[in-house]
Amino acid sequence: MLLPLLLTYAGFSALCLSMPRHHDELLGNKPSVRRAQALKLVGWSLLALSLWAAVAAGGWSFGLVDWFAVLMLSALVLVLLLPYRPRLALALAAASLLASPVAAWALS
Repeated sequence: MLLPLLLTYAGFSALCLSMPRHHDELLGNKPSVRRAQALKLVGWSLLALSLWAAVAAGGWSFGLVDWFAVLMLSALVLVLLLPYRPRLALALAAASLLASPVAAWALS
């Protein structure tokens, strides 16, 4: 369940960065309309990809349950890190994007 966890955290981080307040807080400027739309598309795509990875790993019955657990865990981590350690939240998102191909390779 490592791959869905990495993908959901990266997806939630992209959705977080699509909001002007969080983008300004983390990166120092407001996102353009085009960038905000791209971040939303990337975020939702990563969440959909994490659903696919969870279902592929555990089937529809256990995969959906695992996916919801991973969704809650990654959202909780992001929500707890944003107010206190925003740079760490951003670094974890980058690390999860870099580590997800390795986790995908380990599954096959």
